Formats: sequence, structure tokens, C-alpha cells
Amino acid sequence: MYLTHFGFTHYPFEREPHPDELFGAITLREAHARLLHLTELRGIGLITGEVGSGKTTACRQLVASLHPGLFRLFYVTLSTGNVLDMYKSIAWELGLPIERNRAAAYRSIHTEVTRLSSEARQHPVLILDEAQHLRNDVLEDLRLLTNYAMDSERRLTLLFVGLTELRRRLAMAVHESLNQRIVMRYHLTGLARDELPAYLSHRLQLAGSTLPVFEEAAIESLYQASQGLPRRLNRAAHYALSAAALAKTRQVSAAHVESALEEIRP
Repeated sequence: MYLTHFGFTHYPFEREPHPDELFGAITLREAHARLLHLTELRGIGLITGEVGSGKTTACRQLVASLHPGLFRLFYVTLSTGNVLDMYKSIAWELGLPIERNRAAAYRSIHTEVTRLSSEARQHPVLILDEAQHLRNDVLEDLRLLTNYAMDSERRLTLLFVGLTELRRRLAMAVHESLNQRIVMRYHLTGLARDELPAYLSHRLQLAGSTLPVFEEAAIESLYQASQGLPRRLNRAAHYALSAAALAKTRQVSAAHVESALEEIRP
């Protein structure tokens, strides 16, 4: 659409960068440091944020940074079923036979986590994405997965990842037991306003461009439209580049951003 016009090697705001190519935003650096600390603590963690704030990106960065010989990462996104459905999903990720009842499924997972920790000398890390959809009974059962040797040992890192509403739910009295077990919690926000010029330049450089493309007024418009949330920002920047290319100009103006926003508004 605009690759040739700007001389890009790929669309700069469409492809998710490799973890080594991620922009070092303050909020992402803080999340990464806390997640690494969580794996050291071997407890329950919570990452929340609005849609498009970078929660999955933070998880990808964590996975890429952990030694595959020392850690076993398991990623589960099914979050709308009952307790047995959740256990089946976890068992599937662990490579275990699918049990037909809740007690057997729990025991199978518990035994495999113990085997990984004690025999294989690998630390299992279970990431549950879209966790805001989890039912209350599922949340309670998942807490029990971290109980080993009457709480004297920590063998599993359990990370809940979800929208802001998950943080509010876990603060309710019904989840007091789980809430007290959370040893790390972090809420991802968008890029700061003063990070935007460097972020945009970073993404453009990854696509093969070293020239300034976005005017200052365009950057301000992008921030106002996205509040720094990466997914919204990337989408608006992508369509703004298209608008600039159609206008046969080498720089993106605030007018191009406004044109892009009209196109992507629902």
C-alpha cells in the first residue's frame, strides 16, 4: 500500500517485532523486571491492562528471556469453561492424558509439576491469558494448584493476565484467599507522551527508514487518539502512512492522522 512510496522493507506498524527488537518503553521494562522477579519467587502473579496495552508482548518478552533448559513455559487462553475444562487445557499443554473428572485431572497436573521440579530440574511457569473471563470457582481451584507440601514448597509460577476488570474482581471479598497469595502485580499503561517520537522512529528504523516521517503535530494527534496504547497507536500510524502516501507526500501531518482516524472509527 505504501511500502514503495516510503521505501520500507515491511509495514512498520503491522508486524509484531521479535522480543529482541522491542522498544524499551518504561512500562514494558518495569513489567519485565517484575515478571523475572516472579519466576524467582515461584508464586502467583497478576498482569493487567487495557486492550492493546502490551500484556501479550510482556509475556512474549518473558518467554524469550527464560532459559529453556531451566524453565518450562505453558500458555493457556481457554478461560470461559468450568474447572474441569480448565484442567483439561492445562493437561493438554503439559502433554498429559485427558482425565474425565476434576479430582483426577488436578492430581495429574499436580504430579507432573512435582516431576518437572524435582526430577527434570525445570521450573514450570503457567501463563493464563484472558483471565478476566475465568469463573469464580475456576479462580479458586487454580489457587490450589500452587499448594505443595502444605505450602512449604513453591514449585509452580502461576501468572494471570487480563483486562483491568480482573484486578477489580480479585479485590472482592470472595477472592480474598487468592488475592493474599498474589506476590507480584503490575498494571500496564500506554507509552508516555515523550516516548512517542522515539517509539515511532524505532518502528520505522526496523522497516528500513532513517528519515523523520511524522510531523510533531501528527505525533500529538496520534497520542491523543491512542493515549499511548501500542495497539491503537500502531493502527492509527499505519493508516496515517497510507493517507500520506495517497497524498503523495513524504511526511505524515495531523490532517493525515485525522483522515486515518475517520477510517478506523467504528
